[in-house]
Amino acid sequence: LVVRVVFALFHSIVSLPSIGSAPLARCCTYFHRFHSPDSFIYIPTKNFLFYQFLNISKFFIMGIKLLSKLIADVAPDAIKEQEIASYFGRRIAIDASTCLYQFLVAIRMRSDLMVNGDGETTSHLIGFFHRTNKLLENGVKPVYVFDGKPPEMKSGELEKRKERRKEAQESLDKAVESGNQEDITKFNKRIIRVTQKHNDDCKKLLRLMGLPVIEAPCEAEAQCAQLCKDGRVHAVSTEDMDALTFATPRLIRHLSSGSNGEKTQEYNLEKVLSGLGLESHDEFIDLCILMGCDYCDSIRGIAGKKGLDLIKKYKTIENIIEHLPNKEGVPKDWQLDSVRNLFKEPLVTKSELITEEDLKIKDIDEEGIVQFLCVENGFDEKRVRNAIERCKAAKPKSAQTRIDSFFQIKPSEVVKRAPAASAKTNGKQAAKKSGGGNNKRFRK
Repeated sequence: LVVRVVFALFHSIVSLPSIGSAPLARCCTYFHRFHSPDSFIYIPTKNFLFYQFLNISKFFIMGIKLLSKLIADVAPDAIKEQEIASYFGRRIAIDASTCLYQFLVAIRMRSDLMVNGDGETTSHLIGFFHRTNKLLENGVKPVYVFDGKPPEMKSGELEKRKERRKEAQESLDKAVESGNQEDITKFNKRIIRVTQKHNDDCKKLLRLMGLPVIEAPCEAEAQCAQLCKDGRVHAVSTEDMDALTFATPRLIRHLSSGSNGEKTQEYNLEKVLSGLGLESHDEFIDLCILMGCDYCDSIRGIAGKKGLDLIKKYKTIENIIEHLPNKEGVPKDWQLDSVRNLFKEPLVTKSELITEEDLKIKDIDEEGIVQFLCVENGFDEKRVRNAIERCKAAKPKSAQTRIDSFFQIKPSEVVKRAPAASAKTNGKQAAKKSGGGNNKRFRK
């Protein structure tokens, strides 16, 4: 992780182009979104690094540790680079929580925070507004899913995060006193906390835009995965790799990354299992637990390729422990069956309780958006209304139907690796890529 972060910053600095060049224009994209057009080509170093931080902030999203790297190394055929146009007419379940976190991380890196009259951050509203417009303009039908109450077994991980935020805040205060910009940048990202108000504001905005919003009873990734398994959506968009552990057939990552040059990736679960050489989804769950998940500790020194080799040889974590010469790294009171059950039977709203009407895109409430963004949060009304017109113009695209929608889609089941002759029977893969919207600064 450290190497990747350092490389991203180093590559940005050594390849810094001259003013006015095409590469610089790409680098300025995010800067332009939150500023007036007059500032477009004047990009101070701190804002250039802010753009780069938007690129690397995805590495701090929680989930299964280093799973994406393992799949890329061992089962590269399970990952397909896509263009966002490939998802035209597709209904995509989006983990709203990871989007919200990314917007809040990004804004921590700016010196002039976007806030309303009460001093509350509003960057997440801008982010959702423009990202949604971008998806609609490309014919994507987003279904936003928000986290509910975290499972009890996640309390240990949440407590660790709380302690890390406290330590980071103390370190940040020291960095501010000393003027150490590098440490300020580092510790700023560690104190991010998504509040209930952040969630409520985003839900309100999305509903005013006419977008379907699902409130999961527990984990958003699990609810997204259930919608996909039941054939209610085509794929799940999230940065958390544990969506695969919840058995989503198709996982989309970086759906809104088109403007920074990063490719949208689609993971096919059946090909993941086949490429890793696993015989069942149960083995995959045990592998994810070994690699490190949000619900429990893992065995020290066993992860990645080593963990995969052990799972393929011994099939279960219990068998691996039995053959370990040194068991000191095994967590005490390890509730493996409970953790497995969280992945296999998570708390979700059953699909039959979610009507087709709940998933439909509805008319936009223009005056409601103006009241919420401009009157209550101090956004510039002219720019808001321009963005609303974009949204209204894009709605007909997302309402169009793909020709393959006339064929029946069989709901997916928990994937098991089939014998060679039948392993190919899992349906088509779709495509993807994304881009963040053309975010202009809405401040007055």
